[in-house]
Amino acid sequence: MPDRGGGPTGPRIRVGRPSRRVRTLLMTLGVLAVLGMAFTMFAGFWTDWLWYRSVKYSSVFTTTLWTKIGLFFVFGLLMALAVGFNIWLAHRLRPPLSAMSMEQQSLDRYRMGIAPYKTWLLLGITALVGLIAGASASSQWRTWLMWVNGVPFHQKDPQFHLDVSFYAFDLPWYRFLLGFGFAAAILSLIAAALTHYLYGGLRITSPGARATAAATGHLSVLLGLFVALKAIAYWLDRYGLAVKSSDFKATDDWTGLRYVDANAYLPAKTILFCIAVICALLFFATLWRRTWQLPVIGFGLMVLSAILIGGLYPAIVQKFQVQPNEQAKEAPYVQKNLKATREAYGIDDTKVSDYSGTGTTEDKSKLRDDVGSTASIRILDPNIVSPTFQQLQQIRNYYAFPTNLDVDRYSKDGKDQDTVIGLRELNLNGIPKNNWINDHFRYTHGYGVVAAKGTAADPNGQPVFTESDLPSKGNLGTYEQQVYYGEKTTTYSIVGGPQKEIDYSDDSGEKTTSYQGKSGVNLANPINRAAYAVAFNEPQILYSGAIGEGSRILYNRTPKERVEAVAPWLTIDGDAYPAVVNHRIQWIVDAYTTTNGYPYASRTTLGDTTADSLTATNNSRAVVAQQNQVNYIRNSVKATVDAYTGEVKLYQWDTKDPVLKTWMKAFPGTVEPRTAISKSLMDHLRYPQDLFKVQRELLTRYHVTNPTTFLSGSEVWQVPDDPTNKSGNAVPPYYLSMKMPDQSAQAFSLTTTFTPNGRDNLSAFMTVDAEAGTGDYGKIRILKLPTSTTVDGPKQVQSQFNSEQDIAESIKLLKGGDSDIEYGNLLTVPLDGGLLYVEPVYVRGGGLKYPLLRKVLVSYGDKTAFENTLDEALNKVFGAESSTTPPPDQGTTQPPMSGNPTVQAALNDAQKAFDAGQEALKKNDWQAYGEAQKDLEDALKRAEDAQAKADKTGGTGGTGGNRSGGSPSPSGSPRPSGSPSPSGSSGSG
Repeated sequence: MPDRGGGPTGPRIRVGRPSRRVRTLLMTLGVLAVLGMAFTMFAGFWTDWLWYRSVKYSSVFTTTLWTKIGLFFVFGLLMALAVGFNIWLAHRLRPPLSAMSMEQQSLDRYRMGIAPYKTWLLLGITALVGLIAGASASSQWRTWLMWVNGVPFHQKDPQFHLDVSFYAFDLPWYRFLLGFGFAAAILSLIAAALTHYLYGGLRITSPGARATAAATGHLSVLLGLFVALKAIAYWLDRYGLAVKSSDFKATDDWTGLRYVDANAYLPAKTILFCIAVICALLFFATLWRRTWQLPVIGFGLMVLSAILIGGLYPAIVQKFQVQPNEQAKEAPYVQKNLKATREAYGIDDTKVSDYSGTGTTEDKSKLRDDVGSTASIRILDPNIVSPTFQQLQQIRNYYAFPTNLDVDRYSKDGKDQDTVIGLRELNLNGIPKNNWINDHFRYTHGYGVVAAKGTAADPNGQPVFTESDLPSKGNLGTYEQQVYYGEKTTTYSIVGGPQKEIDYSDDSGEKTTSYQGKSGVNLANPINRAAYAVAFNEPQILYSGAIGEGSRILYNRTPKERVEAVAPWLTIDGDAYPAVVNHRIQWIVDAYTTTNGYPYASRTTLGDTTADSLTATNNSRAVVAQQNQVNYIRNSVKATVDAYTGEVKLYQWDTKDPVLKTWMKAFPGTVEPRTAISKSLMDHLRYPQDLFKVQRELLTRYHVTNPTTFLSGSEVWQVPDDPTNKSGNAVPPYYLSMKMPDQSAQAFSLTTTFTPNGRDNLSAFMTVDAEAGTGDYGKIRILKLPTSTTVDGPKQVQSQFNSEQDIAESIKLLKGGDSDIEYGNLLTVPLDGGLLYVEPVYVRGGGLKYPLLRKVLVSYGDKTAFENTLDEALNKVFGAESSTTPPPDQGTTQPPMSGNPTVQAALNDAQKAFDAGQEALKKNDWQAYGEAQKDLEDALKRAEDAQAKADKTGGTGGTGGNRSGGSPSPSGSPRPSGSPSPSGSSGSG
């Protein structure tokens, strides 16, 4: 019989050994490869540590790191011990002799082969499973920190009467432990069974007993542990019903117990728990009985019960009890879901009011006057005019503006004014020559803020700038204008060293600078340089002469990246926006705490809910972690990122949020109290768009509080598609200063509309008070339109605009030549029981190729106007002029003057041709109209050529930020002469 502890290993075969030189070379290469891999790993770790230390959030790095290391070693060691112990025990319990059979003779070869390596094989297997288990456990660092630091919600679920924190913080950790236990039990069972088989404890084809008594007892205990864990799983599944998602009636993401859950699944889980406990005890009893009979019977009973009690019985209850009387059976559970969902998304205080949708005031003059007090109608669309900002205020090709500008409020003479704002950020694609020095040392930052009135445009359709030129100047006063951190700054820069940076250029030439901030990581240390050379895969960092004393490397430079890095437990809003605060440019970033474990609250997928017509064309506006499913969300943190120093500050905004309190316990000192927010910063904080989009999506169903109505689905709304473009995506919410019927004054608000599910007429209008620091901040108001009458929705209003003959002909005229029409945001304003729609219309064409505001569409009731200015359109719709309209600002109503006589002569000809075309159009004389259009095109071409020649020779090109000065607008409507330029738009091109 073979020796169980080993045996002969067969004849030794001598193989020619490599020479000493080859062995030395191979050893050297191996050592270098190991050192290279070690330094690569070190470089990643070291650069991360240096970055967190540079932003003064090293505690986030260390807390996260030590948590991951702790979980890795604890659970890796537990898994290794569990598997290793069972392999050792199975080997120890091996029978001393095995019956002679073909099966055992085959196994003898394997036993003899591994005998000399048993210890190493055991260590290798346990190390492998330990590494895998440890890596898996380390990824659960958020779950661990939330469990160990969890604070109560002080709200209980309606079924089990447990605090919500049990579902949000405790249950996820228990489920992880359960999953780890299952993995350990299964791996141990497999490892033990293979070991018993290898050493004869289990026999498949050998005569006699299939298993020894020792193997039977060992494997029975492991099976008993597995079944015991299954019993625990059944018990936790009872609580899991409160956070279980299912498709149900009006929602695909229904969460919580229904009638069948409470009356079939819940008792079934309890019964299965009891059966599993009994079955586990039967398995443990085999230690004494040494027979599989009872455990196998018990296990079969458990499987059969799971099929009958856990599957068939609930189906019978659903079919014969619920479906015949569904509304009565489900109503109590729907009520619980309604209440929990509204609380979890912060929409429980939504005020829903009836609104007639039709005006009542007969005095049209008074109604016209009321428009000004009801809303400050923004005709400058921040999502359209970025190319205009680019053309008029880019100044240099290495600057650029974001695709979508932002809306903020700034005070002028003590009065808040809606303002469209953007930063002149660095654009590496526009630098004269791309190379490593230019890309990373010379061109390192953008420069200055550009802002314009949201409610005005000059007669040429250009923005009325309140902050412009380079360096920027205007209403914002003095502030640090260099922009080292921004949305478009996605590459690293090395600053502060021997190599000077391009600051900006003016009439006197190019200005240089050297970064004076303390941001970034010092590269004077050769170890740091080597680490970054490896981490960035850029060897020049190691030896470049452009790096020296004082050199600092700046990276992770977008506001979202920096906030995500210092607070990895937050979900970041898709739109960071800039503001001038205390003489500095600050990026303001809204951040959310979320959980997926709020009982009875229906879930939503953030990426789907926050998608709209803007995110469809601009990826930077999408929410992080788009597939995250959540059923609780709070805008708990307001963060700022300094555009010059990159300093990140986190402020506690929601002081009651238990999820934020939990993270603040886990990362103490990282979040500053709300009282630390300065007054100047508070003036620029606003209600975030992504939270509003999540809430409006939920309110399409959860605006109702009656479970019967909810179940019927008769009151389901939808967010309409954006009618101003062909993206097919939802209309975005719009910031607007306006007054709702129950408000006494205008408030900065976010607005949106709803239509009935599958229809285009208007169902409701929704706003939220977006002005931080006010008592009504976050208050959601919904004006619900009657279902008995039809009020036009956005798509119908847009269709009405496009179908009216006069408007259609005017639009056709605007599209003459190579011009294109772009529709701006379609704003909705409640007014005297009716709804006022306002939409700016931009024309992009001619030689300029950037959009200019040319017309304004206005609709109220059955009246529609399409005029050159908002005031003219409002006057036409209401048949009266406003008695409260202030006198126009000369700088914003008079067109710019051309300083070039040749250009002016061409413009005069263009004006005559345009007037002739208008007269021909009124008479339907299309031949004369065509001739006038040809004359107009010729005149515009002459004006453009003359202006270009003047610019090239240094002649006067007119005043204003537009390089083309007095050149014609692309719409075919030339600029009259003899008037000053728009205020705030001057500057060199």
